[in-house]
Amino acid sequence: MIYVSDKAREKVSRLMHDAAIESDKGYFLRVSVVGGGCSGLSYKLDFDNESKPMDQVFEDNGVKVVTDLKSFLYLVNTTLDFSDGLNGKGFYFSNPNASRTCGCGESFAV
Repeated sequence: MIYVSDKAREKVSRLMHDAAIESDKGYFLRVSVVGGGCSGLSYKLDFDNESKPMDQVFEDNGVKVVTDLKSFLYLVNTTLDFSDGLNGKGFYFSNPNASRTCGCGESFAV
């Protein structure tokens, strides 16, 4: 399962609204893990409306989250959150599978 905090849900909804993307037209949040970043792996967030074979589909807190199977192995039990504080603004992941993360929180290692 991939979890979505209340703050992340609010921000995702606001971004979808601002971009005129409608979840009732099949759009969802795609979360993936790609190579790169100072710790080796980076998170990637996109809006998408096309499912692929082997996609893992979850819904938490009213947000439909889709990830490919390979990324899910790194993301199991991860929570997507959003911070709007002074120390940084943006989405971040609380990933229990990460053995270390970089200072900016955008990459991790297992």
